[in-house]
Amino acid sequence: MYSKEQASQLKQAFWTAFGQYLKPQLSADGLRTNWVNYKTGVKHLYFKMEADKRSAFIAIEMSHPDADIQQLMFDQFIELKNILNGQLDEEWEWQLHTTDEYNKTVSRIIKTLPGVSVFNQADWPALISFFKPRIIALDEFWSMAQYSFDLFR
Repeated sequence: MYSKEQASQLKQAFWTAFGQYLKPQLSADGLRTNWVNYKTGVKHLYFKMEADKRSAFIAIEMSHPDADIQQLMFDQFIELKNILNGQLDEEWEWQLHTTDEYNKTVSRIIKTLPGVSVFNQADWPALISFFKPRIIALDEFWSMAQYSFDLFR
């Protein structure tokens, strides 16, 4: 078992390695991008990647404090579902009004990879292979779809 400090350092090492690995990859718009902390430009709308000791996930997360506005954002993604699924080339799980690790109400479109640990460096290639194509696909989707969310800016 790792101390809190060691666990934090291992997670930081993974995300640093992932960021370095993707650094040469330009966005769909041809720009340099911070892939680990991807900015959508819309408040309360995030592309989130997480990895812990049991699994990893990548998600589009809507965290607006107003549940009705959160639902409007979610509905806008439903309108774009065929485009999103085409870009991702797979189905993700759609969760309206679920709770996050802080017990806050969020809505997510999420893909999970079970059975991996960020604390096991032997799993890092699997984690990178999971995250990389999906964050790039989300960026390509967002390059086209972001204008549909201008009313939330």
